[in-house]
Amino acid sequence: MDKFKVLEIKKSVFSGNEKRADELRKQLKEKKLFLLNLMSSPGSGKTTTLTGTIKALKGELRIGVMEADIDSDVDAKTISDLGVKTIQLHTGGMCHLDAGMTAQGLEGLETDELDLAILENVGNLVCPAEFDTGAVKNAMILSVPEGHDKPLKYPLMFSVCDVVLINKVDVIPYFDFDMEACKKNILMRNPKAKIIPISAKTGEGMQQWFEWLLDEVKHWKE
Repeated sequence: MDKFKVLEIKKSVFSGNEKRADELRKQLKEKKLFLLNLMSSPGSGKTTTLTGTIKALKGELRIGVMEADIDSDVDAKTISDLGVKTIQLHTGGMCHLDAGMTAQGLEGLETDELDLAILENVGNLVCPAEFDTGAVKNAMILSVPEGHDKPLKYPLMFSVCDVVLINKVDVIPYFDFDMEACKKNILMRNPKAKIIPISAKTGEGMQQWFEWLLDEVKHWKE
């Protein structure tokens, strides 16, 4: 028997996505449910970071995860094995989710008994940044092998994120990566962004990320 549902989500019937996103945030506030939109390019370590986050926080928060992919259910199986409520969202070829599609996912996830819902968005640095999902906060992962100039190449993604996790810092010695230049580039796009260097593999910096997320959930529920 499958441990999670697979939901074929449909394009939102709402023409005004921003309005729908605001409506969804209002509903989330009323339910005291925190929705995190987690974005990155493929291979950045998004699922590994999410796995470490769930293991660390599932004793303190009731967590549910929506895994969005154009196809497949590989990530959903990985997350489901951690013992948290999980749903797989198939986008039908679309490289993003909007607020209406996210709302469909939340309905399928059945969030009444959750504190934190995490949307692992489609791996892409362009399309997901263009659509407000209705999330309370946006987070993204930039991995060291991608280079410190990514904020210059994908300005919108960095401008919409509340927190940027710079992952795979354990391999910095093997890449031409300038941490200070990366931070400068991120802050140039978004002066308010919280920047947390981490290694999801070794655990370096992860505690700071856990504390940030816990604090955000706490304030949202007040």
